Amino acid sequence: MSRISLSRFLIEAQRTEGNLPPELRLLIETVARACKAISHSVNKGALAGVLGEAGSGNVQGEAQKKLDVIANDILLEANEWGGSLAAMASEEMELPYSIPENYPRGRYLLLFDPLDGSSNIDVNISVGTIFSVLECPPGDVAPSEADFLQSGRRQVAAGYTVYGPQTMLVLTFGHGVHGFTLDREQGSFVLTHPDMRIPASTKEFAINMSNQRHWEAPVQRYIGELLAGTTGPLGKDYNMRWVASMVAEVHRILVRGGVFMYPKDARDPSKPGKLRLMYEGNPMAFIVEQAGGAATNGRMPILDIQPSKLHERVAIFLGSREEVERVTAYHAAD
Repeated sequence: MSRISLSRFLIEAQRTEGNLPPELRLLIETVARACKAISHSVNKGALAGVLGEAGSGNVQGEAQKKLDVIANDILLEANEWGGSLAAMASEEMELPYSIPENYPRGRYLLLFDPLDGSSNIDVNISVGTIFSVLECPPGDVAPSEADFLQSGRRQVAAGYTVYGPQTMLVLTFGHGVHGFTLDREQGSFVLTHPDMRIPASTKEFAINMSNQRHWEAPVQRYIGELLAGTTGPLGKDYNMRWVASMVAEVHRILVRGGVFMYPKDARDPSKPGKLRLMYEGNPMAFIVEQAGGAATNGRMPILDIQPSKLHERVAIFLGSREEVERVTAYHAAD
């Protein structure tokens, strides 16, 4: 049986299913090529002198790693000239990036977190890239920040690449979730995980327990029940995982189930959460829902949130449906 490359998979989806416009297919292939270049830089690490701090900060006020800057530049340069995009937005940049005037403009908007989990870079733990695709409002020749402020339900595609022992691209355009592994000898992504599904129940959770003292009461209740194991109300023992890379956490959930949580806490009441809605919450929620899971901010589906700004933050509970619905119900009862 011949292996199915990403390009073949996308072309067949465009031709036989009719649910993938050619411009969107080309955009996804361009993002995939950029992710291959990022993977190469990540894999070279100290050999290429790309580890350590960049000596700059991003719009979030966070210190940038060298690879944060490299990954951001790779994605911008790869996607600015292809004719599929009207504009781009990055977690690393304050304002949207307009397509240069000497290049054609397309119908889509691309948002991305160029290197999620970058605190893991120097210790050789998995990191990743997350991306989201929206349609630009018709007739808009100069997209602004307001054009990006669409709810997650309006995404036409989303995906992530995890740079781990293997480099994998996981993708949805609203018709299921499919995983592709990078064959380094051939230089192409190959379909290895078709129709990925998240088990409805789980015995595994991921959360940063060092923040427990800051959590709201519903989260304290839920985590307490998980930790109580077979002697508690849930009647089973749970294992905890924490990689400090959302891509790695979500990928584990897609492969074997689980629930990932980054709740709101009391340290900064003005912030509804830590992770970014547009670059992390929406694309991951789209993927998780398409794989049969659930994703909420504790009170409503993440995909139903109407964003008010480009770098808006959000609390996140996503993964196996039974657990996400349980912790969301605890918030509703609070």
